Amino acid sequence: MKKSVEIVGLPIISIIDGVEIGKVKSLVINPEKGSVDFLTIEHEDWQVSVKAIPFKRVVGIGEYAVTIESESAVIDLNEIPIANTLVNKKIKITNTKVMTRKGQLLGEVLEYYVDDESGNLLGTLLNVSGNEVALPSDSVLTYGKDIIIVEENASSKFLDSVESLENPQPESTETQSNEIIEELLPASTDEQGPFDEINASIDKHEESESKALRLKQVDLLYGKVVKKDILDNEGNILIPAGTHLSVDDIIKAQDLGPSVFVELSMNVEG
Repeated sequence: MKKSVEIVGLPIISIIDGVEIGKVKSLVINPEKGSVDFLTIEHEDWQVSVKAIPFKRVVGIGEYAVTIESESAVIDLNEIPIANTLVNKKIKITNTKVMTRKGQLLGEVLEYYVDDESGNLLGTLLNVSGNEVALPSDSVLTYGKDIIIVEENASSKFLDSVESLENPQPESTETQSNEIIEELLPASTDEQGPFDEINASIDKHEESESKALRLKQVDLLYGKVVKKDILDNEGNILIPAGTHLSVDDIIKAQDLGPSVFVELSMNVEG
């Protein structure tokens, strides 16, 4: 198992020729398969066309290099329409927000992990309310350019270590996840003074699970700056551009439904 940052930048070595043919520039994600299908190559002499290596042609990914049998494994993406299409989709995963299919924002991806034998995506490391948890890839429904959509019960599959992605233990996952969630929620409410306001606003009409997700959303967005005007369902300005998000701002967007909240979450910075 390798995390993406451990692969990008590695020299690519041809075993037969004994030469370096370039460095790994990026990982090309196939969102339908949930895998890395190609490694693009950075080479000073290849400025005009983009060249890559199909992951299935990779012999090994070591600590110091990626190895291939020979330079014949290298392809020109302009000659392979499917590969070119995947590159143009620009699926990056890292720094992408994670949301359930019903619009609940869970967190943001810090890193993702790849099976270095098959290229399959094993899972991601998420920032959830300031804490790091691992999420197996089998919870992912869609790898999008800006948002990763996951199953409604994805939070129940959180793992406390990325090592568990490689050697999952299904029988203990539910218990482990419940413990993690219990640790997350007190930390976010006790350490962040402004979040005390949320309880009174949400308790009266939310079940505990929904409340937990709303708390995570507020924790993720609180204090960030809105990049453009956010409109309500009738086209009126709900939150002006330049606003430093308060608890009330975020709750207003949540109450107006997934479309408004998704628009807000995709247009913040800081």
